[in-house]
Amino acid sequence: MLLIATCPEETKSALVLELESLGATAIAPTFRAVAFEASEALFYELHLKLRTASRILRVIKEVPAKSPEMLHSQARRIRWHELFDARHGFVVESLGADVEGGGMAPKQVITQVRESIRDVFRREGGRVPPVDTKDPKVCVVAHLSRGRCMLSLDTSGKSLHKRGYREPGHPAPLKETLAAAILLFSGYDGTQPFLDPMCGSGTLAIEAAMIAVRKAPQIHRKKGEFFFEWLNGFDRALWRTTQDRVRAEKLEAPLAPVFASDIEPKYVAMARKSALDARVEKYIGFDVARFQDLTPPAPGGLIVTNLPYGDRIGGGEADVRQLYEEVGDTLKQKFSGWRAAVLAADASPYRSIGLKPGRTIRLMNGSIPCRLLLFELYAGSRRAA
Repeated sequence: MLLIATCPEETKSALVLELESLGATAIAPTFRAVAFEASEALFYELHLKLRTASRILRVIKEVPAKSPEMLHSQARRIRWHELFDARHGFVVESLGADVEGGGMAPKQVITQVRESIRDVFRREGGRVPPVDTKDPKVCVVAHLSRGRCMLSLDTSGKSLHKRGYREPGHPAPLKETLAAAILLFSGYDGTQPFLDPMCGSGTLAIEAAMIAVRKAPQIHRKKGEFFFEWLNGFDRALWRTTQDRVRAEKLEAPLAPVFASDIEPKYVAMARKSALDARVEKYIGFDVARFQDLTPPAPGGLIVTNLPYGDRIGGGEADVRQLYEEVGDTLKQKFSGWRAAVLAADASPYRSIGLKPGRTIRLMNGSIPCRLLLFELYAGSRRAA
């Protein structure tokens, strides 16, 4: 199968690493996506295991599309009635706009592809599938670029960042896929002690716990929630075998402990509830404490945290700067022998941490430009000049 996994542009390298480790072949990064090839068994496995991908698309065909008429004609040549059952409602989505290659707006692309699909079913003398924009079972994705249109089937359904565990109510939650990418960039593999000392809603610690016990992030999706389950040719027996094998890979306990704490009791309670819903609560040691007051839970390990800023601080610029200075002092004085990965907004006073990062990775937390600062902490670490 020729497949495409989508993701934010800045986390694409993490997705490439995941695909390589899981056995995908012919890996080719593109804009905000990675194309690759996989067997049917691996195709099913990737839907369960990928931590940093947003969607998975199965490529059907790339066709010339220099005009609405050309797109309509080319899309009608695809045997859509062999791909899905007319009883299932479908929707068409359009990605990209190609002014130079034909001037078609997304709405035009959607109309031409949608009507082509209905024409094919009508031509074959069968039932015409209904268009269902609210609860579709089939999603056709049309990506237009340079006079050509890539037609794919979204096989993941709802976005893969929706793990199903996150409690609402935190003012600045991390998206689950971003948290997983941060952990990969930090070199976390579950074999070293982990600490998030400002855990907020708990996403980083929960994603770390799932990695630590080798738990697939989508293993609890309900029957029918993946769109590939509604396609013709769906191998139910292979899917069941894949699920059983992936479940069996989960460890009974993490190889190294996972810790999470926050100064706000309500956030610790929220994180604990989310961890319970993710079924990893028993693998995380929760605590209510200021980072500055923590005693390192192990001689060495990895600290990963999303530094609070703006609404999460509630104070003025001087308060934020003081907090960041105290974070730097705590890392330097208490956590020698640890590594640290700190996510900080570009607009924050992150330089007040005072330690020189060995590496900086630019990321987007929603619409907020951020940088991931990677530190090696050792005895005698000094403040950066």
